[in-house]
Amino acid sequence: MKYPLAILFVIICAVAQAQSNNDLMISGGLDLIKTDFNSAFKKAQLGLEANYFVVRHFSAGAGVDIWTDQKTSFVMGARWYPVDFAFVRFRGLIGANDASLGAGWAKPFHENWRFEAMGDFFFSDAEFAIRAGVSYIIKKK
Repeated sequence: MKYPLAILFVIICAVAQAQSNNDLMISGGLDLIKTDFNSAFKKAQLGLEANYFVVRHFSAGAGVDIWTDQKTSFVMGARWYPVDFAFVRFRGLIGANDASLGAGWAKPFHENWRFEAMGDFFFSDAEFAIRAGVSYIIKKK
């Protein structure tokens, strides 16, 4: 039973075309919940980033994370898409001296627009966050 499922998975991944190499994706998201939130609206975190698809299922990115307490971090990271609608990401946060490992889901709602939801685990303080946002894909010509 494992082999037919594996073959089907490989065929679906090879046929599906959500993004291509050399595409650029601009994203913005807001943390909906984080384990260090003590009360609503007292602390917020916003993330802005750009990802360049080196190959169809792998992107390298950079951006910025902004907190309401005026702490800002430059972010560098990578995303791997095992399937077109799900990804795993690793990010280094320069300024916060932290790193995060996360996974997410992306749902297209227009030709170039996506809704994204993701969860991240932050290593330095063992915190977990859930973020939601939108992305716009600039397709290569």
